[in-house]
Amino acid sequence: MTDGAAAAHPYQRVAAALRDRIGRGVWPAGHRLPSRQALGREFEVGENVVRRALELLVLEGLLEGRAGSGTYVRARQEQRFMLRSLVGRDGGPAPHGFDGTWEAESVARVAAPGPVADRLRLRDGELCVRTAYEFLAPGGRPVMLSTSWEPMTVTGHSVVLLPEGGPLAGRGVVARMAHIGIEVERAVEFVHPVRLDRRQAELLGTATGTLAVGIRRTHYDTDDRPVETADMVIPVEHWDVAYEIRLDGSGTKGLRATDGWPGTP
Repeated sequence: MTDGAAAAHPYQRVAAALRDRIGRGVWPAGHRLPSRQALGREFEVGENVVRRALELLVLEGLLEGRAGSGTYVRARQEQRFMLRSLVGRDGGPAPHGFDGTWEAESVARVAAPGPVADRLRLRDGELCVRTAYEFLAPGGRPVMLSTSWEPMTVTGHSVVLLPEGGPLAGRGVVARMAHIGIEVERAVEFVHPVRLDRRQAELLGTATGTLAVGIRRTHYDTDDRPVETADMVIPVEHWDVAYEIRLDGSGTKGLRATDGWPGTP
């Protein structure tokens, strides 16, 4: 073994050797790595050691996993800017200014899990439409995930039942609800750090445990009824997230204790 310097642990030694190849351009961006078995034979280590080395380099942003395809040297990532705004906008499900595309899959008549049901103030067993979104940068790389829930008591038997189907497909919650006579007055967002689980990491082509921004968003109508809630997962390696806030005080107008604002019952 001639690549890289010796390291304290076998996986670190393997990672150092692979890092060196990438740094010297021996493996350029887009290069597909040999299989774990082949790398294990080359470095005389087990596949678990190779796996830990690859996971380390994925976390460092040097490699990316592609489900069903393998592990590749990663091209330099474009950092995107996401503006969340307290100024009313009626965009679709994609972030403001997003120039990519998205894929969506909706399933009707799904019982919401406990935390989601609590946000929507649903009784046990009440059904929703669940829509899973995968947002793709130009070129098709997944860069963000979101799962939206809408009570069927709100949209059931209407032409806007499916967010990505019907005459207002992709128009967003505000426009779709307005179409059936519901005025959405406000949205509340809670921001928290998350680590990607295995499924999320596989969808985004990164490592399990990668840091992301989590946003729990809920839309309310003029009767303070929650009509939609969503969980967004925004990897920090892809996005800088900022909030635009009105300074005239309107940004917090209507905030209620039921929203779970810190310090309220």
